[in-house]
Amino acid sequence: MNFFTLTFLRHAESVGNAEGYYQGQEDYPITKRGKSQVRRLISRWQVDGTQIDRVITSPLERAKGTAEMICQVFHCPLEIDQAWRERDMGLLTGVRRNEAEKVYPKPKFFTPYDNMAKTGEGNWELYLRAGHAIHAILQRPPARYLIVSHGGILNQALHVVFGMTPQASGQGVHFRFVNTAFSTVYYDPSQHKWVVWGLNDFTHLAVKDFDLDEEEES
Repeated sequence: MNFFTLTFLRHAESVGNAEGYYQGQEDYPITKRGKSQVRRLISRWQVDGTQIDRVITSPLERAKGTAEMICQVFHCPLEIDQAWRERDMGLLTGVRRNEAEKVYPKPKFFTPYDNMAKTGEGNWELYLRAGHAIHAILQRPPARYLIVSHGGILNQALHVVFGMTPQASGQGVHFRFVNTAFSTVYYDPSQHKWVVWGLNDFTHLAVKDFDLDEEEES
């Protein structure tokens, strides 16, 4: 195999998702509904003939739990990588979304270099972390890698692949990841060529299982 397959998968629904929290690096397990989402994804990949050589996961339970269910079925090695944990949400960590404005009102204008919610990771910092994490994978032998992570950092990972830097006030392109949605890209190192195969693929889920208004930071 002379090219990389990188599949970026957002974790299944967590307790924090279901209860409306900004999770950040706070740890929450996946829900019963989340486990159903993973089983449906696994069934879809089995039908598709999907092959996975290695799974790399965030250490946070909602991602790790998702990854462990996949590895049990596909019999692939699991690796925990701190680089793929979710964004540090600063003062908003563990805060309900409907109470966020009371805790830290969103500034009318902010640059990519500003911290998230005063003490957390800003967009530039998260973009650089995603870039380093992808770079680390590309130092390995070409293979089929599944990265199980979170909406915020996966959004920035796709910005890295597309060569798009963060913009002021969160403007510009955003890449949506609903729970257990995945995006697949190929990289050919001999030509420095990226090929995008799919974005936010959630066809294994029924319409009732996702919300297009769901925030990416989780």
